[in-house]
Amino acid sequence: MLPTALDDEGRASETFRANASAWVDRITAYRETLAELQRGGGERAIQRQHEKGRLTARERIARLVDEGSPFDELMTFAGWGMYEEWGGAPGGGTVTGIGRIHGREWMIIANDATVKAGAFFPITAKKVIRAQTIAFENRIPTVYLVDSAGVFLPLQDEVFPDQDDFGRIFYLNARMSAAGIPQISAIMGNCVAGGAYLPVMTDALVMTEGSGLYLAGPALVKAAIGQEVSSEELGGAKMHAETSGTVDFYEPDDEAALERVRTLAGLYAAPKRARWAQDRKEIREPAYDARDLYGLVHPEGESPYDVREVIARLVDASEFHEYKARWGETLVTGFARIGGFPVGIVANQRLVIKKKGRIEVGGVIYAEAADKAARFILDVNQMRIPLLFLQDVSGFMVGKASEEAGIIRRGAKLVNAVSNSVVPKITVILGGSFGAGNYALAGKAYAPRLLFAWPSAKYAVMGGTQAASTLLQLEVAQLKRKGREPSAEELERLYEEIKSRYDATLDPRYAAARLWVDEIIFPHETRERLIRALEAVSLDDSEAPLQTGVFQV
Repeated sequence: MLPTALDDEGRASETFRANASAWVDRITAYRETLAELQRGGGERAIQRQHEKGRLTARERIARLVDEGSPFDELMTFAGWGMYEEWGGAPGGGTVTGIGRIHGREWMIIANDATVKAGAFFPITAKKVIRAQTIAFENRIPTVYLVDSAGVFLPLQDEVFPDQDDFGRIFYLNARMSAAGIPQISAIMGNCVAGGAYLPVMTDALVMTEGSGLYLAGPALVKAAIGQEVSSEELGGAKMHAETSGTVDFYEPDDEAALERVRTLAGLYAAPKRARWAQDRKEIREPAYDARDLYGLVHPEGESPYDVREVIARLVDASEFHEYKARWGETLVTGFARIGGFPVGIVANQRLVIKKKGRIEVGGVIYAEAADKAARFILDVNQMRIPLLFLQDVSGFMVGKASEEAGIIRRGAKLVNAVSNSVVPKITVILGGSFGAGNYALAGKAYAPRLLFAWPSAKYAVMGGTQAASTLLQLEVAQLKRKGREPSAEELERLYEEIKSRYDATLDPRYAAARLWVDEIIFPHETRERLIRALEAVSLDDSEAPLQTGVFQV
């Protein structure tokens, strides 16, 4: 069992209390943002939805999942602070996440009709595609609750044509179906234009009375061919159930449709789990309280911490079998179980390492640490168990000694190992995620199955202070070329302006709004979210061979 240096005296220390106090303000702000996002289009829009006899997206999901079971929402912050000139798109106009239906994991994708009638903004398409991609990669069956007016026309050029735009949704429908991944859809409102293909390409299609399914609505039909026809005649549930034969199950209202979806979901054969999940052990709680995390880790990264203290509060029985513990110490690697599942862990050590007459800065990847992690990742692939990355990284070490030690070559080896790893990867960003360190430790570009971030996370090429100094030099050089010599006061003002703009992009909500992370989670929730994430990714029982290509030595 991992020991802890934290005792009652440590919890009463000034550092511990200062860290915890800083977290109180941070979490309060995030809870306020979450509450705002979860209201969707606001109270008046919710009321209009109810007046139509329809439930909201969140109400539908609450009735769909097993009573009392958690719904692990994903990409809640999509669209945060974006499209303000169009009134915003909270949540990207959709609600997505993994919930249990009859005890099994299902991805749920629900249009939020309170946000611009469920219209697709650019971020909406990207959110649906990411949810489908998670489902596709992990073979998670999927339910679509459709209530959308189609593409948001003022931004159609950003939604429609590209490889990862709106059309990709139907491509993934087809690929998931071909892979044998169950898909069920329920039309519970509008379903128009290109979006009409989505539900029709799933295994089963449920439709409620009063809903509409058509390639072109009544107004467009009249404009295009001069034909006058009502919505019900053109594409109502009764017409599709009795005449076109498109609808499989005709239901009177939302409640009946959701019960039908639950019944259908319960009829599918039980999934086969990955080999690493088949020998799941009894879950043993950590020896230490998860709430300690708030005192151990400062949300702004202002104090060093031993990442083993974090690991001890995430893994079963706080047992961690550390790999090469005395070498390459700025990365901590080892084996553990989380929720009874075996995992390999790669984590940044945030302590300053003093050894053999030299000092290594916590959070920085040195040459030996890169070598160690690359070799460890190959071992984990040999064992066929998932990889968990805990990121709080400042980047790779720079300087003459580091270059002579081959930091680029050895860093490339780590990037190669991460890129070609075939076991499921899950990443949690605890603090910094800077530069190539983000890449080497399974950032978004390296296809983690799920990527979470704490509210303390920061995404950027470099830190705010360093970036502001660099950008200030460029700004001053430009002013001098114009014949201006800025005063000390002007330099200070310019620096603060640049740093303020840059720091705004470091807010993890900025990253989550653009889907660079799948969800922001609170530290004390991390273990439970990881357990349910492992349960979800265990539905993928495929095993590809590990091939690294050219591997640096």
